[in-house]
Amino acid sequence: MNISINRRHFLITTAASVALPVAAFAAEDWIDFEPGVIQALLNEGKTVMVDYSAVWCSTCKAQKRVMTDLRTLNPAYNEAMVFVRVDWDDYGRHAVTTSRKIPRRSTLIILRGNEELGRIVAGTRVSDIEALMDLVL
Repeated sequence: MNISINRRHFLITTAASVALPVAAFAAEDWIDFEPGVIQALLNEGKTVMVDYSAVWCSTCKAQKRVMTDLRTLNPAYNEAMVFVRVDWDDYGRHAVTTSRKIPRRSTLIILRGNEELGRIVAGTRVSDIEALMDLVL
């Protein structure tokens, strides 16, 4: 029994050491919103995925996991768009939220130029988030 526990520990540790750097890379790719950052990116011709989220929101956490997994599996997403996270607690009543009629935290939108390409409100299904992200590929 002691051997199987050590073996299990070894396998878990090995798997984590391989998976964590890849997941950490994708998760680090977010820009925290500050006034003007989204418009500056759009003015540069970038496509922007905006995640309106709160750290305490379980739906937001589920969305983040799905997006991180998709970005890890398909690096083309990272090349096709810039990812910006808007903290709902800080900017829920700010123009970045009200001007786009964002109804709540856990809203994901994709912007290009002056156009909104798509949005998901409170959705966590992999297929829905993937379809949204695929709009820019």
